[in-house]
Amino acid sequence: MGMSVTISVATGQDAEQIFRLQYLCFQSEAALYGNYRIDPLVQSLDSVRDEVASDCVFVARLGDEVVGSVRGALHDDGTASIGKLCVHPRLQGHGIGARLLRAAESTLAEERGATRFRLSAGHRSESSLRLYRRVGYEAVGTSQGSDGVPMVVLEKPAGAYVATA
Repeated sequence: MGMSVTISVATGQDAEQIFRLQYLCFQSEAALYGNYRIDPLVQSLDSVRDEVASDCVFVARLGDEVVGSVRGALHDDGTASIGKLCVHPRLQGHGIGARLLRAAESTLAEERGATRFRLSAGHRSESSLRLYRRVGYEAVGTSQGSDGVPMVVLEKPAGAYVATA
């Protein structure tokens, strides 16, 4: 009988595992764009520690191993930015990303007062864009990441939960 994946709030002790997982998970994104300077690959461990301490960060665990993570931060206008969603490559396609998103959205809305969620994905990142659309996000524009990657900006109002089945 296998272990099940649990979703919980990240602690400072998770920062190093999140850092390593993020580096692993975003390799495929870097390859997709031929750009290995994308933000998740150049972020420092200290910066990840700072985000875990200040932002709304959730992890997916399989036993003691962190196999997924997501971060969210609330802005003054009530919009919460959600980013750096990642799931270990061996566990992708099993709904873990959607569960992480839902946990972050719920906490940001219920505990921090978010009224809208915003995230972005690279314009070629079809699997990410599919997931975001499936859970209710709609494209509202485009931007260019600080790393030069063209991004699709997606939003949804708080409380707009969509079945992921």
